[in-house]
Amino acid sequence: MDQVAVLMAGRPVFREDAPIELVTPDNQDHTPDSLSESVAQSRDLALAIAEVIADTPAIDTQVMDIHNLTFIADYFVICSGENERQLRAISRSIVDEMAQQKVRPRVVEGDPESGWILLDFADVIVHVFDAELRAFYHLEERWSDAPVVLSIQ
Repeated sequence: MDQVAVLMAGRPVFREDAPIELVTPDNQDHTPDSLSESVAQSRDLALAIAEVIADTPAIDTQVMDIHNLTFIADYFVICSGENERQLRAISRSIVDEMAQQKVRPRVVEGDPESGWILLDFADVIVHVFDAELRAFYHLEERWSDAPVVLSIQ
């Protein structure tokens, strides 16, 4: 199977219809210094999101640094709510507060009724779970090699 790697937002995305080649936009700098600056910006965003979450009814918030383990993102922010109303309030607070800072999620998946809302801010992915689904998927265990940058109980 042939693949093409296209660098989008600093991350390779693979297609299966051509030989492997790395395509980078001319206006992006991918030196080690620029990548560490990008990770630092992602860390700042993840911590800003955690700060917003701290003012909601969320429980057990974790910020995990996954940038050395995968290319899908630099950070996970994981938190829980106790019911649909709390999940809705948590996700709405994140979206509204980040929008005031001119930062919007690229994608929002799930809904409070499903028990899992995912907010994709490119290099920061936020998981808002109900307790049952969080225990079932246990992302912290699956990503146990990722350092926990911040934990809010």
